[in-house]
Amino acid sequence: MEALLYEHLKDKKVKCNLCCHRCVIENGKRGICGVRENRDGVLETLVYGKLIARHIDPIEKKPLFHFLPASLSYSIATVGCNFKCLFCQNADISQMPPDNNGLITGVSFTPEDVVAAAVKGNCKSISYTYTEPTVYFEFARDTAILAREKGIKNVFVTNGYMTGETLGMIHPYLDAANVDLKAFTGEFYKKYCGAKLENVMERLREMKSLGIFVEVTTLIIPGLNDDGMELEKLAEFLAGSVGPETPWHISRFHPTYKLQERPSTPLETLVLARKIGMKCGLKYVYTGNVPGEEGESTYCYSCGKMLIERIGFYVKKNVVDKGMCPHCGAHIDGVWQ
Repeated sequence: MEALLYEHLKDKKVKCNLCCHRCVIENGKRGICGVRENRDGVLETLVYGKLIARHIDPIEKKPLFHFLPASLSYSIATVGCNFKCLFCQNADISQMPPDNNGLITGVSFTPEDVVAAAVKGNCKSISYTYTEPTVYFEFARDTAILAREKGIKNVFVTNGYMTGETLGMIHPYLDAANVDLKAFTGEFYKKYCGAKLENVMERLREMKSLGIFVEVTTLIIPGLNDDGMELEKLAEFLAGSVGPETPWHISRFHPTYKLQERPSTPLETLVLARKIGMKCGLKYVYTGNVPGEEGESTYCYSCGKMLIERIGFYVKKNVVDKGMCPHCGAHIDGVWQ
């Protein structure tokens, strides 16, 4: 299928404008994502409808804690990614093409199939997740349009590296996003992800300005992005440029993919990062991958009372009443209905 968002160049080259890499692709070659190929001067998407994963998940698994809590989300993915994260937790599918001589697999589905499955599963949303939804943008957008017609909301779990043009095409149908802000130095993004920090920062600001509900996740990797000053700058950026109401998920790293030698994140590092986030003015800061910790639950930033009690991805109690704290009347930011 012909891809969206590209331009023709000389000598049958094309320039892909889907993500911030803006790959110039020669005839017969693919972009960095490994799933968009120049075929005789026409850019083709190789993954339209080829789903490698589809599951019904709790929305908390995305993670989204302030968006329709305790609801189900029909979650889909194709292979491919425009990042090369050495710590990818889904590398078997996200890095399938480059790690396997261009291999692309998946079961064929239509947007109608996905929406029908979401309806059947009593899902209030469809999440485009597991890999990077930007690289299967055409299928995600077609599905999102149909989902909106059925009253189902749409969620991107993304690295935030789509271009402004791409975001402009999806935002009328995109209700929420969890964006990975992987670190707060350009050096980290270049060395460990093959990308640029400033592009993610710009897209976060733009998502917020467009009215998309945004939550942010940072995977804390010992010795790489856990410096207290760096975390403080990251939290200050979120509070100042995205908004103090932005939920920040600080997630625990476990050795994986090409970072097998790194130890798991100490619990005390996550606790310290959470304190830094709150000190910098963020109202809602959560610790992830550590079930049973205080940082799983939502507390009122005004009176300090527990509002949503969570155990892992399970919501045990939710007393948020029409977006308000029942104890003090403070407005609790989120999408609750």
